[in-house]
Amino acid sequence: MGTHHTSSRSFGDGFPWVFRSRLLIRPWSVRPRPSAAGLWIRRRAFVAGLLLVLAWTGCVRREPRADLVILNGAEIESLDPAIVTGQPDLRAVAALFEGLLRNDPANGQPIPGLAGRWDISSDGRVYTFHLRPDAVWSTGEPITAADVVYSWHRVLDPATASDYAGQLFPVRNAEAYNSGRLKDPGQVGVRALDPHTVRVELEQPTAYFLDLCAFPTLAVVPRQTIQRHGDRWILARPLPVSGAYELVAWRLNDKIRLCKNPRYWDAAHTRTGLIDLLPVGSASAALNLYMTGGADIAWDKELVPVDLVDALMTRPDFHTYDYLGTYFIRFNVTRKPFNDPRVRRALALAIDKQRIVQRITRAGERVASSLCPSGMAHYQPPDGLGYDPAEARRLLAAAGYPGGKGFPAFDYLFNSAAGGAANMHQKIAVEFQQMWESQLGIHVDLRQTEWKVYLEAQSRLDYDTCRSSWIGDYDDPNTFLGMFTSDNGNNRTGWTNAMYDHLLRAANRQIDPVPRRRLLQQAETLLVRDEVPIIPIFFYKGMNYFDARSIHGIYLDHNLLDLHPLNAIWKTPAQAPARTQDLPRAARTPRDGIPHLVSLHPGPLGSSRRQPALTASGQSVSGRTSAATGFASCTF
Repeated sequence: MGTHHTSSRSFGDGFPWVFRSRLLIRPWSVRPRPSAAGLWIRRRAFVAGLLLVLAWTGCVRREPRADLVILNGAEIESLDPAIVTGQPDLRAVAALFEGLLRNDPANGQPIPGLAGRWDISSDGRVYTFHLRPDAVWSTGEPITAADVVYSWHRVLDPATASDYAGQLFPVRNAEAYNSGRLKDPGQVGVRALDPHTVRVELEQPTAYFLDLCAFPTLAVVPRQTIQRHGDRWILARPLPVSGAYELVAWRLNDKIRLCKNPRYWDAAHTRTGLIDLLPVGSASAALNLYMTGGADIAWDKELVPVDLVDALMTRPDFHTYDYLGTYFIRFNVTRKPFNDPRVRRALALAIDKQRIVQRITRAGERVASSLCPSGMAHYQPPDGLGYDPAEARRLLAAAGYPGGKGFPAFDYLFNSAAGGAANMHQKIAVEFQQMWESQLGIHVDLRQTEWKVYLEAQSRLDYDTCRSSWIGDYDDPNTFLGMFTSDNGNNRTGWTNAMYDHLLRAANRQIDPVPRRRLLQQAETLLVRDEVPIIPIFFYKGMNYFDARSIHGIYLDHNLLDLHPLNAIWKTPAQAPARTQDLPRAARTPRDGIPHLVSLHPGPLGSSRRQPALTASGQSVSGRTSAATGFASCTF
């Protein structure tokens, strides 16, 4: 935060908070009576916010405040598109590196990126992409078809060890090269026909291939820089990037600072010049930073204090929405007794999922018995296992552990978020511990680790059972089900099943959606009802904080992928609404495609009414025009 930065923000009850020269000042002349929950949130924000400000004053180098400050979740592992897997990492990578396609900020669907257009053969197996002539690296060199080929080969190279290499398996010979059965990358079905043309041959028609081309793993990376610097290429300065932003700095446990890339082919539509992504693992710290003006946006449900969800749900700057995300448990099936499907089914049947969503998450989450959420295109998931403690005890006895006798102690791995008692993962873990002990007579030790250690333990199968979640990469069941094929780097259970692999491959060869849906349902039934290497718990409800009066370009409706490209987001000075009780809740996209604001009307939670719509240019339909805005420039 800048030395003399001043900002004022009014929240749901009309109280302005003024953040001026490192002091948090409450204007006591305004004295409406807040709710008890509101006082609780404010008191926590005031004390913790003041401590944070004082700490920052002495510990952080002084630099201009960014135009947009975003709380991005846990500290990222890397900025290399080929190896990142976590949501915080992918958000940062997507701002730096672009692929042939990118995601539409309004709905997450694939739209032209570095490729301005493409042709598809009549049999759906050959794609020809035409690169934009103005696509250049941030350092000025042209981005070529050879760069695309190199980037995809690098993801598939076994030495890269990319967990997302499977995203390229629809390409001819890609899987064989990644597995080591094929040594020559030249046999993979991607080649440069000329400097601006990429030809891709698929093993079979793939309905979601264009979605894959927008995923960050397939982004174009700087070949010459990587060849010169090896694994440390991301530290090169200047770092050539293909996306909308350049990397100014990445300071561990401090921030990632991004600056607009003026050479990006669509730089004219990059709305914000300087962005900070702050790593925050504590939900309480995230709320405090946001409430005291230290951040403009807080992404993700994990940055929401579980104990305060009920109070936060009444705030107009707290948003909930549906998206493609599932919370589930993984089993390490290479360890006894979890190599027995009866044991896995018993543990699944002993979990009262309704209790989890009613007592802990409390934001409208739906109980899950399938891995795939409902609402995906051309698919309805099958029912998995429900709650049946009697059947769970019968299965455990049949496996040789009547009443839990002789069952070995085991651990449940979950990641920390520095949230103490308010941490959702910890509370859910305690519920599992109690349910399994009371219903089955078995004991589980809770094992909490830092995020990076947690991911490494999953990858090495260094766990018995563990917390997991998956956010859909594209709007197709394969984004969930493909994860558990035998050779997928994101499987992380040790489970292999030849029939499951066969059903997935057969489904993805189908062009007709009806037989494809049936094959996918058979595969998912194996996964969640018969073999059960995982236990689906609930489907996520997205949550975030931002004031829609001043933050624009975040679309929550019709965006099941929960993708919000940073170059589409911008900030304007907060405007006091016509009436303080009518506060915008979120930027949304109606059927006519014109962004507008939805206001929260005073009354019961959930009641709302529309305010006058705003066009993309900021022109009010009623004739009034919003203030002109711009962004700060930056240099290196």
